[in-house]
Amino acid sequence: MRISKLKIGSVELENNLILGPMAGVTDMPFRLLCREQGCGAAYTEMVSAKAIFYGNQNTLELTRVGAEEGPTALQLFGSDPDILSDMAAQMEEGPFAWIDINMGCPVPKIVNNGEGSALMKDPKRVEAILTAMVRKVKKPVTVKFRKSFDETSPDAVELAKIAEGCGAAAVAVHGRTRQQFYSGKADWDIIRRVKEAVKIPVIGNGDVFAPEDAERMLAETGCDGIMVARGARGNPWIFSGILRYLETGELPPEPDRRQVREMMLRHARLLTECKGEYVGIREMRKHAGWYTAGIPHSAALRNDVNQVETLKEFTELVRSRI
Repeated sequence: MRISKLKIGSVELENNLILGPMAGVTDMPFRLLCREQGCGAAYTEMVSAKAIFYGNQNTLELTRVGAEEGPTALQLFGSDPDILSDMAAQMEEGPFAWIDINMGCPVPKIVNNGEGSALMKDPKRVEAILTAMVRKVKKPVTVKFRKSFDETSPDAVELAKIAEGCGAAAVAVHGRTRQQFYSGKADWDIIRRVKEAVKIPVIGNGDVFAPEDAERMLAETGCDGIMVARGARGNPWIFSGILRYLETGELPPEPDRRQVREMMLRHARLLTECKGEYVGIREMRKHAGWYTAGIPHSAALRNDVNQVETLKEFTELVRSRI
């Protein structure tokens, strides 16, 4: 099985591997690391359209895209068709390959506000949002949603048909309901059913943690693209691994300790350059936990990482222990 190119509206990606949006994870430094490992495109962390409307500076920081990142989609969330479409039109002049609307986030504070995956319960609002966005935005508009909100609400097939009818350029489908959050097993059959129901590209998401998972998802669902999210945390190498496996059938070796160490140090440098030392090192703590999972004595190392406050201290600790 060979790696495929993927076209999202007018945007042609060099491959069909995409880094999915994760709050607090897929910032500019992490997207760059994944791009260097071969991912064809990435999403920003999800950004509140309402916060852009009110000029929230912290929110605008989430929209920063580096020149070396490659194609990056801006993911917005909200529930008001006018605010979403107006802010999408305002932001599209930025360095974004396309604009995505989040209809999958399961977090209670988002759902309780009628946003994220709560939108899946209201197909008429979905249609109003996408119609407004496609009308006002020149760049491609896409949507990411789940299998359904729950077992009784409209499913991804119905919403994908609505999205296609509104002029969306692609849909991404996470094979879990909102009720599942990230537990249980992702239902890839819903991805297959969506692919069979629409002609626009379908990006599959859920439970891709290894190159073999990516190959299996392509084979079982026929999806056009593969979105990797949690499988990339502490493992930017997953993209180069999938590329190699799909092209050659060979599984690459796991990163050795030196590679893990150097990736962690590079990630920490990028974070401190981007966000300053105080914030950067504190954000690096969670990444260090993911990078070191499975390494002997990693619990003690993570505890020590949580005590460091400067890049120098972090560098010395990592070099002495990994």
